[in-house]
Amino acid sequence: MKKKTFIFGLIATMTVSSMLGACGKADSASSGSQVVKIATCTPLSGSQAAIGESIKNGAQMALEERVEEFKKLNIDLKLAAQDDQADPKLGVSIAQKLIVDKDVLGVVGHFNSGVAIPASEIYKKENLSMVSPANTGVAVTERGLESVNRICTRDDVQGPAAADFALKNLGARTAFVIHDKTTYGQGVADEFKKTFETNGGNIVGYEGITAGESDFNGVLNKVSSVKPDVVYFGGIYPEGSLIIKQMKEKNIEAKFIGPDGMDSSEVVKIAGESAVGVYYTSMSADVTVTDAGKEWAKKYEAKLGKAPENWSIYGYDAMNVMLDGIKKAIEDNDGKKPSREQVVKSVRAIKGFEGVATKVTFNSKGDNEDAVMYVCQFKEAKYPSTVVKSIKAKDYLK
Repeated sequence: MKKKTFIFGLIATMTVSSMLGACGKADSASSGSQVVKIATCTPLSGSQAAIGESIKNGAQMALEERVEEFKKLNIDLKLAAQDDQADPKLGVSIAQKLIVDKDVLGVVGHFNSGVAIPASEIYKKENLSMVSPANTGVAVTERGLESVNRICTRDDVQGPAAADFALKNLGARTAFVIHDKTTYGQGVADEFKKTFETNGGNIVGYEGITAGESDFNGVLNKVSSVKPDVVYFGGIYPEGSLIIKQMKEKNIEAKFIGPDGMDSSEVVKIAGESAVGVYYTSMSADVTVTDAGKEWAKKYEAKLGKAPENWSIYGYDAMNVMLDGIKKAIEDNDGKKPSREQVVKSVRAIKGFEGVATKVTFNSKGDNEDAVMYVCQFKEAKYPSTVVKSIKAKDYLK
């Protein structure tokens, strides 16, 4: 009997302690901070994880730097990192999960336009604001969704700019176009093709490959037979790097040009010395060419133990754009946690943001009027590559 009494008393004591603990948490929440979560949505596993992880790391760094600033506003910032694996179906599933969590007030992502487009259709249902560091697909912003924004430029800038560079700077007259059949890859390839032909070039081949392939013997035999001046590839670095390597093995002398999906240190790891001479367009570039960028890169390396990828800084700037929007929404809401709708309006209204890598002013579609695009080249088998030309996006979007 004494044993039962002791156990009952212990349970009662534990229950009371639990209640006191719960009350303490409730009191702390009511008199202190409210949780605000920002999700990052990028591929953190799979073949594109290198870029996805670099974006997430940059975004996380930005958020952590501003935790104390938001504590003064009674807001407890939390990162909710999501792995969309570059899969549209998984991206939609993640979006459906995020809109249910009412503490999530913003999304930094996605990397792939083919994931961002269907996922953003879910976000719009609950007015969840999205700031993309990397989506270049034209349709991302052309659908007129107030909740969708991007700090990079579009494929109807980088495709045409790459075509003009091939024609004017490389003296190319013929091009063979390869794409990976994705929304992003085929979209930017088609933009290149259209401008190249319009401005006097001749497209001597147009072929699609499948993401995940590793043997490009078939399509490269076609390239070899027509001997183009340039090969333009619309896709991401896992396949693009192998194409570069296999072109070298087949002694194909055409110059290779790719889009921003080729902006990764993985190109050198996969293609090796074959990467030397390769061109690609990108929204980002070596951040260490400026004093502010050099200082930022030092902080990044000290924190993460490795040098940043070019996309890391775009994750960083995109997160700061989102946080600036949320902060303004808090101020406009008399210092209280804002609604998602308030955040959507505040983020879209951002003008004159000064990031480490880019300035940001959103237009009515959510495109960045201040976006810059770079043509880069691997002058040696070393990352980051060298910027050979910079282009203002607005020059192509007049």
